[in-house]
Amino acid sequence: MATADLHFLIVDDFAPMRRIVSALLKDIGYSRQTEADDGSTAWKILESGASSINFVLTDWNMPLLDGIGLLKKIRSNPDLAHLPVIMVTAETHKDNILHAAECGADGYIVKPFNADTLERKIRKITARREQMLAIA
Repeated sequence: MATADLHFLIVDDFAPMRRIVSALLKDIGYSRQTEADDGSTAWKILESGASSINFVLTDWNMPLLDGIGLLKKIRSNPDLAHLPVIMVTAETHKDNILHAAECGADGYIVKPFNADTLERKIRKITARREQMLAIA
């Protein structure tokens, strides 16, 4: 998939953080974006299948359904399990990073971060997925 085709779902309960992530994505050339204010709203968007979202950036700590809960729902749904998911969080404990990986996160970015960090992570994940598809 060409990177220009990526449609991001930005999930964070803090509106200013969603705006920051959105601006960073636009800075690195990704203009297709949808936002959700928590995991529950994000899940409704994903489950509806009405959008063309193919990459998820989610905060960890949110009301109703946190980022790990959302990640687990995505990974347990056969129609969505393929979506790349990056946890974007202030959680820096090694145990949390390991837990996110065990739950199926493709990447982990600690707040605050910049456009270069985000771009490197996205490129690494998309390259790894393209390589996996080439092997299969």
